[in-house]
Amino acid sequence: MKTSRRSAVDPFIVMDVMEAARTAEAEGRDIIHMEVGQPATSAPARALEAASRAMREGPMGYTVALGLPELREGIADLYRRRHGLSLDPRRVVVTAGSSGAFTLAFLATLEAGERMALGDPSYPSYRNILKALGVETLRLETGEADRWQPTAAALTAPGTPDWGALLVASPANPTGAMLDRARLADLAAACRSREAWLISDEIYHGLTYGAPAVSALEVDDEAIVINSFSKYWSMTGWRIGWMVVPERMIRVIERLAQNMFICPPHVSQVAALAALGAEEECEANRLRFERNREILLDALPRAGFDRLAPPDGAFYLYADVAEFTDDSRNFCARMLSEAGVAATPGVDFDPVRGDNTVRFSFARSESEIIEGARRLAAWAGAGM
Repeated sequence: MKTSRRSAVDPFIVMDVMEAARTAEAEGRDIIHMEVGQPATSAPARALEAASRAMREGPMGYTVALGLPELREGIADLYRRRHGLSLDPRRVVVTAGSSGAFTLAFLATLEAGERMALGDPSYPSYRNILKALGVETLRLETGEADRWQPTAAALTAPGTPDWGALLVASPANPTGAMLDRARLADLAAACRSREAWLISDEIYHGLTYGAPAVSALEVDDEAIVINSFSKYWSMTGWRIGWMVVPERMIRVIERLAQNMFICPPHVSQVAALAALGAEEECEANRLRFERNREILLDALPRAGFDRLAPPDGAFYLYADVAEFTDDSRNFCARMLSEAGVAATPGVDFDPVRGDNTVRFSFARSESEIIEGARRLAAWAGAGM
């Protein structure tokens, strides 16, 4: 029996690196994890307490498909506090992680065979989910000149194929680069001119190291915004995210969510609601990441990794390693084997140019980042 063509997606390479690192650790090696975008910090204390209390008090059954009403209200209030927006909680859809939100958004906006415009490098699961859904990708190559973000000019250039939606991320994975209000507004205008959807991945909001991130909802109330409790709230394994959709799309998303997911995990929703009140703890975590960022910004150039994308937010440094290799997968495999440092090859994020890049995550503890930097310097000194 055969498998479907749409199932033939590329592997999520960072997960393969994680498994190689786990295998090395099982063999007794000490590995510094700079491959995965997972905070070393725990879920907020009040989230853990709320989840524990809820599980003791009764069964964790189904909730309504769009999520607990009180959590939707809490998320709407977050937009008031962060962005000064008055948001109807009905427009908030709680999802099984941001991955669930992406699947719902892609299904609701594009037919099979239509195109999603997407800047590269980018989070690899975007294009793999799109491929599984039969949606094509219009690749927009970004670089240092445009601060690693797509431009309205690229979207509207003569000869550009038709596209039905644009997906942006700010701060972005793997570069940490952000879109300011003016550029985000330009992209929103380009979408409106084509009657195309703007989908904004805002999963790293809260994790910025200068100006705060701008939400697409600040420049376009019709944008679809996706976020998650995974990064800022350190709740990756709880698999709880959300999306904000235009009012006319609420029922569309609800029908899809009912059939595909039934509802998000109940206990995770309870924890997420409590986490919304943990700003002090989350800010302390952000400051830890900021210190890690400074450590690597100082150490990586001295180790030879001196061409870095601008890390405005998130917890990644994207390094050009063309001077050392044209095979980032092999380069990262050697880094793991010889230096005991796990990092993600850039080909995971950019199938065309990624053989010359590597992503380093600084989401672990400060001591691990310091040790990782020391090992990389020693490895570079030994000739890599």
